[in-house]
Amino acid sequence: MSATPTIAPRASYPAQLFAVAGTALAQLVRAPSHSRRAAAARKLARHSLWLSAAGAALVIVLMLALDQTEIQLMPARGTAWLWPIRILTDFGKDEYVLVALAIALVAVALVAAGLHDTRRRLLLGLGTRLQYVFLSVAVSVFVAEILKFVIGRGRPFVGGKANPFNFVPFQGTEAYFSLPSAHAVTAFALAFAVSALWPRLRVFMFIYAALILLTRLVLLAHHPSDVTAGALVGMVSAMAVRYWFAARRLGFAIRADGTIVPLPGPLPGGLKRVARGPAAP
Repeated sequence: MSATPTIAPRASYPAQLFAVAGTALAQLVRAPSHSRRAAAARKLARHSLWLSAAGAALVIVLMLALDQTEIQLMPARGTAWLWPIRILTDFGKDEYVLVALAIALVAVALVAAGLHDTRRRLLLGLGTRLQYVFLSVAVSVFVAEILKFVIGRGRPFVGGKANPFNFVPFQGTEAYFSLPSAHAVTAFALAFAVSALWPRLRVFMFIYAALILLTRLVLLAHHPSDVTAGALVGMVSAMAVRYWFAARRLGFAIRADGTIVPLPGPLPGGLKRVARGPAAP
């Protein structure tokens, strides 16, 4: 949603809306054009490799050393005082997060279609950033669902005992969809994406993600290794989506060393610069 559609000044509202929506979708699949995208791709590959290797090692250590002990220390399922935890954990549910982001995107399109010039550009700049957040979560969840099906790890106490090595690959049922945790994937993808755009929110967002992770453990929905793997999948996927946007000059700029940084966004302090164009130079 970073470019103002070129249409007749007196075009009808449906035509304006169609143009806004078409532009928003087209910019996502256009050819990458940033001159520094190769450096950014190399940096993404290095960081993803190291993060994945360290994360995989930590997951294995947790499986061997902590998973069984941790789930035996948690309160029993159905414990009455856990109701606040059950409410809190829903803030990391992928369906709820994606629906909320989708509603925000539709609202931006509906309002932007009725605006012109600077106000439209400002709102479309926000729309581009919401697209990034939405796709970061959506891609992360998609990857996680494939991993869940392939790995087929049983949730805590599935089978009647606290067995962290209960695996039935390709089983395809919810009871064996423990690794990685979808809530952790969603929360950490969301936290990374929002922090990548608005760094001042980083502490708040990662506190939110950590709380969601803890609720999954307390509710005996996952092992510690499950939520660790979920956090890893969410962050690496959001990093990849960020590169996709930066390579197309959408919402991010790329420095000479390949570092991807956010462009000034439609928040206080950046309004005038966004009005001159939300795409990277």
